Amino acid sequence: MGDPAGIGPELCLQAIQAPAILDKCIPVVFGDSSVLKIVASACSIKAKFKSISMSEWNNNPSISEAVVVDCGTIDGTQVEPGQIQKSCGRVSYKYIKTAAKAAIDGRIIGMATAPIHKEALRLAGIVLPGHTEILAELTGTKTFCMMMASDLINVSLATIHVGYAEVPGLISTQRIIRVIGLTAHALRHLGIRSPRITVCGLNPHSGENGLFGNEEQNIIEPAVADAQLNGLNVEGPTSPDTAFMPAIREKTDAYVAMYHDQGLIPFKMLAFDKGVNVSLGLPIVRTSVDHGTAFDIAWQGKASPLSMIESILWALRLAGM
Repeated sequence: MGDPAGIGPELCLQAIQAPAILDKCIPVVFGDSSVLKIVASACSIKAKFKSISMSEWNNNPSISEAVVVDCGTIDGTQVEPGQIQKSCGRVSYKYIKTAAKAAIDGRIIGMATAPIHKEALRLAGIVLPGHTEILAELTGTKTFCMMMASDLINVSLATIHVGYAEVPGLISTQRIIRVIGLTAHALRHLGIRSPRITVCGLNPHSGENGLFGNEEQNIIEPAVADAQLNGLNVEGPTSPDTAFMPAIREKTDAYVAMYHDQGLIPFKMLAFDKGVNVSLGLPIVRTSVDHGTAFDIAWQGKASPLSMIESILWALRLAGM
């Protein structure tokens, strides 16, 4: 359900009644029923679902309709919509852990996560910066990355939620090789036999032969060469300021960007409503919306559920449904 104070609750309420979802699966929401009921009333959303307690869920009940697994972690009257709250960070983490266990145990085919707030998580004592890192820890995954996916553009990230100053020290040839490999594997799973991957440089003009930095020569070029030797269709490092031009997009199935905004700015320009976040390398399927908690419009019925619906549909695709 994401952060209760954000738009996650209303997105879930709208998604579990979307015909495109109900035609393909039985949705299960991990959250708090009291929050969802208050949000449904505030946003005038008429969503039909059955609420079950954690003890009922643990007894492995038969499910034939949309279900809310009531984690019983917070009273909806205690949530201040649009406000950063320690309690909301705590329960957001609880929802993730509960859903992840269900996925690991095979009780659900995948997770589609609503947005959480990183500062609320930090207030609650959760030092991991986001879903991807949390799920990697919960599943014991060492090799993972984040891919932003859509029908228009796909972008994987060599580094995720870190400051710009940290990026040069975090990228390595082996890390980029792993991200290229995870990306190629995901695209093949989606039916692209020989995915075409464009790897971005780090510096302006891809370093201009060392004039503006040597990461391209020392780190990125060896990673591209290794991937090519292993039979992957990879090009780069490509100058970041031209990498996303239409002519290059036409011959690219996915990009590997060196840092968060390098990849997400063009991605969100092209696919904001239809884009989803996919965690690659995990032993479970996990997707997410490509936007944040939108505190400024939370609980007002203004949030579009399109990315949430797409996240669920992509989770189904990745699960082979």
